Parts: sequence; structure tokens; C-alpha cells
Amino acid sequence: MKADVLGNVFATGPGGVLVLSPQGKLLGRIVTGERIANVGWGNDGSILYLTSDMYLCRVQT
Repeated sequence: MKADVLGNVFATGPGGVLVLSPQGKLLGRIVTGERIANVGWGNDGSILYLTSDMYLCRVQT
């Protein structure tokens, strides 16, 4: 689970990553079709890295 500079939370969940507002409202999902083990920010905070059993993915946010 990680938060961005706006306080939005990126948390692993069923089938991908859930994006939640600071108030807990679901803003969206990053659907991967795979169980995601962890997320982390890279570069200047504009790249979200996702890890799973077999993959390391990079998502531009």
C-alpha cells in the first residue's frame, strides 16, 4: 500500500490495485488479472511499480 502526493492510496486488492481517495472513496482500479504482491513509487512519483509472483510492471500515473 502506498500513497501519492495528493493523499490517494494505491492498495493491492482482488485482480490488481485499488485507488482510493483520502476519504476512502474508490477512484478506480488498475486491473492486472494477476495477484499483486506490492506497489512502490519510482522516478519522481509518476511511475508506479507493481510486483507479483512472475512479473514486475511499470505504470505511468
